[in-house]
Amino acid sequence: MEQQNQIFETLSPTRLFFRCALPSMVSMAVAALYTIADGVFVGRFIGSDALAAINLVMPVLSISFSLADMVAVGSSVQIAIHLGEKKELEASRIFTVCSLLIVGISAVVGVIGYFGAEPLVRLMGADAEVTALSVEYIKVYAVFAPFIMVFFAVDNYLRICGRTHYSMALNIMTSLLNILLDYLFLGVLRLGIGSAALASCIGLSLGTLLGYWPFLRKKLQLRFVRGKIRLRQIANILFNGSSEFFSNIAGSILMIILNSILLHLAGSMAVAAFSIVLYVDSIMASLLYGMTDSMQPAISYCYGAKLRGRMFAFEKRVLLAGALLSGITLAGMRLGGQGIISLFIRENDPALLEMSLRAMELFSFTYLTGWIGVGLSAFFTAVNRPGTSLGISIGRALFFPLLALAVLVPLLGVDGVWLTSAASSTLTAVMTAVFLARFLYGQKKEGRPEPPSR
Repeated sequence: MEQQNQIFETLSPTRLFFRCALPSMVSMAVAALYTIADGVFVGRFIGSDALAAINLVMPVLSISFSLADMVAVGSSVQIAIHLGEKKELEASRIFTVCSLLIVGISAVVGVIGYFGAEPLVRLMGADAEVTALSVEYIKVYAVFAPFIMVFFAVDNYLRICGRTHYSMALNIMTSLLNILLDYLFLGVLRLGIGSAALASCIGLSLGTLLGYWPFLRKKLQLRFVRGKIRLRQIANILFNGSSEFFSNIAGSILMIILNSILLHLAGSMAVAAFSIVLYVDSIMASLLYGMTDSMQPAISYCYGAKLRGRMFAFEKRVLLAGALLSGITLAGMRLGGQGIISLFIRENDPALLEMSLRAMELFSFTYLTGWIGVGLSAFFTAVNRPGTSLGISIGRALFFPLLALAVLVPLLGVDGVWLTSAASSTLTAVMTAVFLARFLYGQKKEGRPEPPSR
């Protein structure tokens, strides 16, 4: 525990930011690359219908993973706070109970997903071919659910214990394995869309095993212990993770709505075009979420240890880095969009290229303000303000996008869909600024004597 105190309590905020954020961002970026590799291999070797199929079922998969993510995020906050309060045994109990809880939830989700995939996909209104591809893809994930949904939780637990480089290596290993299996299954053996899902599941399953290995060896602060935690504490964990849960749920519901609107306005080609944009967006999103997630243990620890100055210093660096990354992404999408999009489509599909390029140009405006909501939502989760974080998440992921859709689509048609994310991000930024001002005012009233860290 002494080493963890030294890292979170005495290391300069800038050095700690780079020490925690860079490995997580690298690992998340590599993870996004394997998602993009799925899109490139599927688009080139199977076709645009397969791209549309994956985009249709991705919200369903996100909803499933969000259940595990709710427990993972909520428990990570509580674990870090307890470590900051020097209560290691209680932190290990939370780690043990929540790991088992996620496995149990995953098993139930897998059964429901396997048997409910076909009727659910049919409700989305896709044609028979796209429906068949979607069902084949999602059933593979359902079979592996108990082994893969816990992977993202163990990644959080490793970072809490200071094993950021091990976490990075683990993510890189699983991502590279997935890319190699994608190439083998799709590029060499020319198997179907189910093999793309199988490649991902094999990599994540191996990642889960290797992720828990250091805990099983009892070499880290957290370890598997006997005992229970109070139901009230479990409720707090679920509530604290509810912002990410409802954000994922809201985002997934929004994606289902967007896909339905695109199918109605322009058919499966529009869904395929949107999926290409989202593949590219996933790199930036992974960097932002990797950065904010990596700093959550440090912020939560300092909140528990009442080191308010350091807590705010960490968040300043998160927001500054988010603004810089978003500016680079905005420029990249607008200047290099055609070259990026060409990776995902066959040469004889100029219509899809044109539609995807238009979608990317308009979607890129999201990065003017999108980083604000992501950075501050994670901050409010880290300081045990789940209600505020939940409000930001639901506003960003569902309420503001639906409002933007209602206004923009009747006026602009398909272009209104591409601009929805940018409009909702701007509204979210305004709302989070109000919440932050209220939080800072509350901290000032407490009159903490500690000077701010620089």
